[in-house]
Amino acid sequence: MEASKTAAVIPAYNEEKHIGDVVRRTRQKLDDVLVVDDGSRDKTADRAREAGAKVIVHPQNRGKGETIKTGLRHWLERQTDFIIILDSDGQHRPEEIDRFVAAALSADEPKLIVGNRMNDVSSMPRLRRIVNRWMSERISAACGQEIPDTQCGFRMLHRQLIPELLGGAARFDYETEMLIVASRKGFRIDSVPISTVYSDEVSSIHPVRDTLRFFKLMRRYKKL
Repeated sequence: MEASKTAAVIPAYNEEKHIGDVVRRTRQKLDDVLVVDDGSRDKTADRAREAGAKVIVHPQNRGKGETIKTGLRHWLERQTDFIIILDSDGQHRPEEIDRFVAAALSADEPKLIVGNRMNDVSSMPRLRRIVNRWMSERISAACGQEIPDTQCGFRMLHRQLIPELLGGAARFDYETEMLIVASRKGFRIDSVPISTVYSDEVSSIHPVRDTLRFFKLMRRYKKL
């Protein structure tokens, strides 16, 4: 697979501390790296440009789902074959992009590949490990296929799938909805092992509000 046919989308919000390093490391793997700044109040956009990324800025915060969709639309219009999505806080190692590329080139050519951190959870906080497993079981059931780590945002998508993913949820529940929509459209989802990295990042997930969004999403798809 040519690097020119694979591009990255990095959704970012107030990540001036980490974004430069994430962009530089991603650009060692891919020529085309897009940061979508979701209305940051710091120098996220400046740091991303300095590191060599293309940058799109939302004038106000619209949510992670909308931020990812902005990036997907950008690369879809430019005839990119595969899009890598990774977080801006350093939780995902750009060096592991090669694992996704290898999976995309496999004989069965999956259209959606999700990182799997659950093979080594020693550095994952215990509560997060329990929640991840609980949610992954329920989302896998809704999808009709096993996805070991549905909460992982490190993903690779084929352009064929992208038009199906440009509606729906606006915030963190979008990443769950992406899996359900892809599954119900008949796409098989593969997983690749990735490292579990936790350092000084601060989660933007609101425990109560975003959990309620998750349950509303699951209830809605049960009715369909």
